[in-house]
Amino acid sequence: MGRSGYKWVILMLLGEYHHNLDEKGRLIIPSKIRDELGDNFILTRGLDKCLSVYPREEWNNIINKYKELPNTKDARNFMRFLLSGATECTFDKQGRINLPSPLMRYADLEHECVVIGVNDHLEIWSNDNWEDFVDGNESEFSDIAEHLFAPITD
Repeated sequence: MGRSGYKWVILMLLGEYHHNLDEKGRLIIPSKIRDELGDNFILTRGLDKCLSVYPREEWNNIINKYKELPNTKDARNFMRFLLSGATECTFDKQGRINLPSPLMRYADLEHECVVIGVNDHLEIWSNDNWEDFVDGNESEFSDIAEHLFAPITD
């Protein structure tokens, strides 16, 4: 606990997990990840043809950032995209989440899924889309890292 009596928790979602959708569109989320997400979280369209899963606190941060943006066409369109697909989720007794069919279609989810931790949220990919992403970007990862983490010089 900090000096003020508040416990500071740093959320770090990471890892790659392979699971299959069942016939009802349910996907198991590993217990370690469930503990990080909490009981109530948001599922929505992500970027690059995947789904994004946000812990409630992180989702609230996104909404608060949106409220600070100017009322531009880009901001409105992005929030339409993000919010129209958003749904509040909880886990069932087996640690599964139910994926709505419009979101499954958006992300091409049919059977084999890959769940990845991306620091403050999860992404759910079809196995094919994930493999395409990795294969299509693998040769660029070192260049990307060099640009992102290079010291800034004048």
